[in-house]
Amino acid sequence: TATTASHNPTTGERVVALDALRGIAVAGIALMNVYVYALPPAAYFNPAAAGSGSALDWMVWGLSFVFIEDKFRSLFAMLFGAGVAILIERSTHHPMRGHIARMAVLFAIGAAHAILLANNDVLRLYAMAGLFVPLFLGLKARGLLVAGAILMGLHVLGGSLIAYLWLVAEPGSPVALLPAQVFGTDPMALDYAQITGTESFAERVSRRVAGFGDALGTQVAGIPSALATMLVGAALWRNGLLAGAWDRARCFALARWMAAVALPVLVLLILLDIDAGFSGAMVGAVSLFWSLPFDLLLAVGYAALVMGFFASREGPLRARLAAVGRLSLTNYLLTSVVFALLFTASGLGLFGALPRSGAFAVSLLPIALMLLWSPLWLAHFRQGPFEWLWRGLARGKFAHLRR
Repeated sequence: TATTASHNPTTGERVVALDALRGIAVAGIALMNVYVYALPPAAYFNPAAAGSGSALDWMVWGLSFVFIEDKFRSLFAMLFGAGVAILIERSTHHPMRGHIARMAVLFAIGAAHAILLANNDVLRLYAMAGLFVPLFLGLKARGLLVAGAILMGLHVLGGSLIAYLWLVAEPGSPVALLPAQVFGTDPMALDYAQITGTESFAERVSRRVAGFGDALGTQVAGIPSALATMLVGAALWRNGLLAGAWDRARCFALARWMAAVALPVLVLLILLDIDAGFSGAMVGAVSLFWSLPFDLLLAVGYAALVMGFFASREGPLRARLAAVGRLSLTNYLLTSVVFALLFTASGLGLFGALPRSGAFAVSLLPIALMLLWSPLWLAHFRQGPFEWLWRGLARGKFAHLRR
């Protein structure tokens, strides 16, 4: 899907800039996913939980919150939605049957990824939300944007009601305990994170298999926002931005508008966290609910910026990023392998050993590796190994992998 979903359905030509954009998205996800392996779970959202012993660590958190956290994951989801739209449009034989098969196989790959490697895997969420994308594809671009806005609004509204209960709950009450443990600095939660962060591979697999249903339940709540983001991606394909049909001036104008709207609000949300003393309730509300619409807007700005730079400009950088994007699923999974080898007890056991800034620096390693190996692989093979596996299992027939 990742390889076929960059072809313009009108001309049949490959939109190389869209591949490059996908490459940037999967590389950007690594910049945040490193914290899933390097630090306790709460520290992913909350710099006060762990890993922030210097001004540099706090600066890395602030810049990551504004420019990285959930922006590249939103960008990845947008491109996923655009890919679904393209494949449905191109399909001439039972499009829904093929789509459901692709989502089922993707869910299975995500489930294995979550159990073996990354408990924050998004592939399961994409598979669940992706099932609903075809229901909206009868809409034109404007209608897709409106539907996405409504779904995102429902997510923020429902989340705000939950956040209100968190924020007004009595300290120590069951309602207050959840955000304190998941997003805050609760000592018992951090002690438990230290135990799970240093467990053996067999212990991790056993724990995650036992808790798979509960973990999946938390992702179900994210379906509306993920679906909203996918519909925005489908709309941007339909209106020509992701197809490379916009001129540079129009792309850059959209990027400026998105930044002008999103960046001030994201800075304001940082101030809310600081004013609340990084309480779990406030950090959870900001990260899960209130920042998401603006993360999406900035992701749209990133997409416009990249398409403006690369849609009509060839070069070695675009070609290398496009190779990364064509292997986006494989690169996403292999990034987890690299982090597991570095941070888990089965590898070098660096969990908790690096500050936030050090972990951020380490995240550049898998990015460098994907930039290096992706063009070399595609020189000999038609698609990535996991792209080949995904498509082959969904179709029930495997194509030739070697060129």
